[in-house]
Amino acid sequence: MSDGDPVNLEGIEAGYGRGAALHDVSVTIPAGTLTVLLGANGAGKSTLLRVVAGLVRPTRGRVRVRGDDLADLARGEIARRIALVPQRSASTMGFTVEEIVAMGRAPHQRGRLVSGTADREAVARALEACELGGLRDRALESLSGGEQQRVHVARALAQEAPILLLDEAAAHLDIRHATRLFELVRRELAARAVTCIAAVHDLATAGRFADRAIVLREGTVLAAGARAAAMTEATLSAAFATSIKPGETADGHRFFVPA
Repeated sequence: MSDGDPVNLEGIEAGYGRGAALHDVSVTIPAGTLTVLLGANGAGKSTLLRVVAGLVRPTRGRVRVRGDDLADLARGEIARRIALVPQRSASTMGFTVEEIVAMGRAPHQRGRLVSGTADREAVARALEACELGGLRDRALESLSGGEQQRVHVARALAQEAPILLLDEAAAHLDIRHATRLFELVRRELAARAVTCIAAVHDLATAGRFADRAIVLREGTVLAAGARAAAMTEATLSAAFATSIKPGETADGHRFFVPA
């Protein structure tokens, strides 16, 4: 294993049942970058993330994570390398915020599930990073949808995996917390050289925070590479089947909106 190796998808075909959601997808995710997945609903963004997480096994092709074939790794080893925040998290009702965030440490505790100093410190950092310190003793079901989503993000951060996958993680957050989520991702990239792959629907967020972009349409890759090269008017218009026009904020951030 090489810590500096990126994530590689090589000729991936994957889907559910008889249908394929991804068709011959070959992309490289460089280490230490924030790569956004863009495309209309059903384009294959969530499936691509689930393939990288080892939750969907490709019918063809290979996934390499940090130099190793994902198919050769045990589930526990995958969990130590990859943290996923899905669109819908498994029910954790009845637990407090702190207990749920602490669940992110399970891959590091082997079979004992006994928290040590490193575990407690990781949980404390994640709670602080996601602005949840004042809610740590609250039951999950007592929180708003946006607060619950921040708890699940914190659990993924506590996992301290070098690869972070976000599947529309900001979808239930207000503007302030959505912005802070991606500011947090940028800090994690700088502090821990985390590699983040995020499915997003907000083109302004992608234009502001991403290093790279993968644009999908009906399971195929229309463009992949540096943000400016992949996020073009023509490519985005083709991906969303509508005219997309570029703009720029006063502080120089590029964005795209339907024409």
